[in-house]
Amino acid sequence: MSPWVEKYRPKTLRDVKGQSEAIENIKRFLENFDSKSAKGKKAILLHGPPGVGKTTIAHAAGREINSEVFELNASDLRDKKRLEEVLKPAIEQKSLIRHGKIILVDEIDGISTVDRGGLGEFLELMEFSKYPVIITANDAWDKSLSSLRKKVEMVQMKNIDYRTIKDVLAEILKKEKIFLDEDIITRISLKAKGDLRAAINDLQTISKLKDTSGIDFDERNKEVDIFNALKMVFKGKPDNETLRIFDSVKIPIDEIMLWIEENIPNEYKGVELARAYDLLSKTDIFKRRIYKQQYWRFLVYENIFLSYGISSSKKNPKPGFTSYKRPTRILKIWMNNQRTVKKKSIALKYSQYSHVGQKRAMREFYLIKQIINSNPDISKELKLSEEEMEYLKN
Repeated sequence: MSPWVEKYRPKTLRDVKGQSEAIENIKRFLENFDSKSAKGKKAILLHGPPGVGKTTIAHAAGREINSEVFELNASDLRDKKRLEEVLKPAIEQKSLIRHGKIILVDEIDGISTVDRGGLGEFLELMEFSKYPVIITANDAWDKSLSSLRKKVEMVQMKNIDYRTIKDVLAEILKKEKIFLDEDIITRISLKAKGDLRAAINDLQTISKLKDTSGIDFDERNKEVDIFNALKMVFKGKPDNETLRIFDSVKIPIDEIMLWIEENIPNEYKGVELARAYDLLSKTDIFKRRIYKQQYWRFLVYENIFLSYGISSSKKNPKPGFTSYKRPTRILKIWMNNQRTVKKKSIALKYSQYSHVGQKRAMREFYLIKQIINSNPDISKELKLSEEEMEYLKN
């Protein structure tokens, strides 16, 4: 199943929701762009929190004016040589497939955590670009970008209103022919905190669940923190700052390990992949020693392997933008916990009716399951819920 964020990504500017002011600004910039003018700005900077549509607007704008979108990421701005090889030809040569061209530099604020050496060279090349440059950033006010801010037109993109997010989610469910309770759609929309991409990801995950009761809608700001931390570990050079990166992420270390495990294959290949997984396994070994033997001094090694170790597994970071995924094992663990809850509730009802202990009922559950399934009247006598009866069938 393809991710819904890609399947339902807006194709035109008319399809982009909740960013009318930014759309008008980018239309005006592209209409007035003059490659020969020395006065006009050659670039526009779209800045705002993750998931509000910065990159999507750039690609949609390219389609509207029949222009090829040549995309770069902060990791492509590492040094002058790289820029000479990649960016210089792009800003000089005509597109072979479209009428025009747009240069898209995505997440330029990531350069502050990777390598600032190429920013000056980028600004010089930008001044001579024959084509409009669209730049995106989560934090345009990073002090490392002060020289950039003077040379671009800045457009702030807002958090998307939860009602707009709710409308988008409802439309997706309609197209997928899936029904979800309106209260769940509202809660997803509110907890996304303006991040439409995150809301769509949550919607797709939750739509697969048979039982949606008791879902914990985690605060979205935690995910923003983990995404930035992952980018620093996978894209950045290992240093003292890398060692401390997970100290600022307000989620348990066990959950951070799941995020790392899920996204390693998206960044590393071959020997680098093997080394990263080896260090992740060592992290798990130290975690077990800490819990089993109460050797709390080993916590420092757990953190070193998970941050600096994983980061140092690569020779060079994978170029371009990487979309980090939420760990599927978190969902699996949650679903397994839900199954355990049902098993315990069935065992409790059986033990009370048959006058045996609940622990014994849990030990002998495989027999109890067969007994209950053998006669429909037993489940009625025990007053089992539909979810509990469904659990017994699996």
